[in-house]
Amino acid sequence: MLVGLISDTHDNLPMVEKALKLFQRESVQCVVHAGDWVAPFTARKFDVYAGKLYGSYGNNDGEVLGLSRVFKDMNAVVRGEFTELELDGDRMAVIHGTYPPVVDAVVASARFPTVVSGHSHIPVIERRGDVLLVNPGEACGYLYGRATVAVLDTADREAKIHELR
Repeated sequence: MLVGLISDTHDNLPMVEKALKLFQRESVQCVVHAGDWVAPFTARKFDVYAGKLYGSYGNNDGEVLGLSRVFKDMNAVVRGEFTELELDGDRMAVIHGTYPPVVDAVVASARFPTVVSGHSHIPVIERRGDVLLVNPGEACGYLYGRATVAVLDTADREAKIHELR
């Protein structure tokens, strides 16, 4: 199964649209967002995506009530700053990553073969023992000027960073 990974959209709607088009081209079957959607109108952009939407909240998601209403309308699974999923038989933790030691602890627990985080705005694909840690970077491109997402293949637990242009 191909999974689109995205984080830190920070209301950059043109980049959200580019990410969704890339996910469509890559034939991803679901999208996982690791937080910092920011506003409900940004979350609503994901409603055009036909697959299932999963995710967590981030430290900049101040309007949680509005976001949760949007997610309920979309039948999306978005929970707090930590979401536990099983996709294609692969257990996955989705954590925004506001506190890097918490991400490190989740990875070190080895409870989840795949951990998806965000917050740092820096794309990372790293193996720590049997755990794959993926940070798709910043979809917004605001902090480092490089808008990125990732695509995860659950069959071989390999991920690839894609730059949005």
